[in-house]
Amino acid sequence: MPMNVFIATIGTRGDVQPYVALGEALHQAGHAVTICTSTRYAALVAERGLQYGRLSDDLVALIETPEGRAAIAGAGGSAGGMRALIRLIRTSFRIQRALFCDGWTAAQAANPDVVVYHPKMAIALHYAERLGIPAVMATLFPTLLPTSAYPNPGFPSLNLGRRLTATYNRATHHLVRAVVSVVSRWLFASWRAEHGLPPQPWGTGLLHRDDGTHVPIVNGWSAHVAPNPPDWPRQDVTTTGYWVLDRPSDWTPPSELQAFLEAGPPPVYVGFGSMAGGDPAHTTRVVLDALAQAGRRGVLARGWGGLDAQDCPESVYLLDQVPHDWLFERVAAVVHHGGAGTTAAGLRAGCPTVVCPFFGDQLFWARRVCDLGVGPAPVPQKHLTAPRLADAIRQATERGAMRQAAAMLGRALRREDGAAQAVSSIERVGTVQQHG
Repeated sequence: MPMNVFIATIGTRGDVQPYVALGEALHQAGHAVTICTSTRYAALVAERGLQYGRLSDDLVALIETPEGRAAIAGAGGSAGGMRALIRLIRTSFRIQRALFCDGWTAAQAANPDVVVYHPKMAIALHYAERLGIPAVMATLFPTLLPTSAYPNPGFPSLNLGRRLTATYNRATHHLVRAVVSVVSRWLFASWRAEHGLPPQPWGTGLLHRDDGTHVPIVNGWSAHVAPNPPDWPRQDVTTTGYWVLDRPSDWTPPSELQAFLEAGPPPVYVGFGSMAGGDPAHTTRVVLDALAQAGRRGVLARGWGGLDAQDCPESVYLLDQVPHDWLFERVAAVVHHGGAGTTAAGLRAGCPTVVCPFFGDQLFWARRVCDLGVGPAPVPQKHLTAPRLADAIRQATERGAMRQAAAMLGRALRREDGAAQAVSSIERVGTVQQHG
């Protein structure tokens, strides 16, 4: 039975594009879909034939300010950086309260049968409660479900012996859940009171209903990359495969880029996406030096990260934005910050991957890439030097076993249809509601 589906997400393009892919798959399955996200992505939503629900762009724009970039650069642990991060979080809380109103207006207009939400838009769970409809949490990295298999993304992986390591891993998840519960209860309290909902019970958070039971979860990554741990709930947690947004059929590459690719051996892609770093000019110098030391041509993506070079050598091409699924098929390796979307694109293309993580889930994907043998050990941004990066690039481009493993994983990932699997999970939730 056709449904009205309301999808709420916010953040960088990596936080939005997979949900547009999911929305497109739902639309093709016969459902009406509204994507509620910040205004900078309104055109992306509309061009895929989906309804757009407006959110202010203020929260995303905040990250692009000098203060936001300083906070992100310092998230790795310096005292000054952590203070900047705390100030950023305080400012973001004020902006989020206004976003709650935007999202609620869009949700009412959509008249949905089911709500699907990114954890960053967990307020949508409360919209669903107010509307009396089910909700599904759709996430791009493991979060909030405790496991002894690995630490919560963002925490270091420690080898303390089997039992102590398992205890440590599970404790990191419980710590994050406790913090999330406290913060979310405070953050959502006024909205709930204003809309006739009782106070949020203790122990609930981004993925719990009012009675404390967790909502169904669909994970937008592949079990080939990160399988469900054995101690996760077996029901209502589905890891579907990646949600991939195909490039428009009429898209053509810039002629200058095409000519560069054809003028020599496959280059190495380098891009740090939305991660700014404290000194983009320095980072660019490190990247250029590393490419020269490794003897490789390069394609540098500016992104929000500010990678820029006024005088690039002829062996390096500087680009603004190109579909990863097209470009990554034409490069020797990919170097990036470890965002979920860029990691997925590189792995699906069968590319050896060098991850230079800043923080958060980037650390998790960096470990998975290394553990799977499809990339060298990660090079954290705080330890990024030209010799370290050059060595990692040489490993990624010259080790035959690594290239073979990456190609094999890429073939497995391309056989999956993660969005279709997620649609099936969401339809099951909505069908129960419609027949209930």
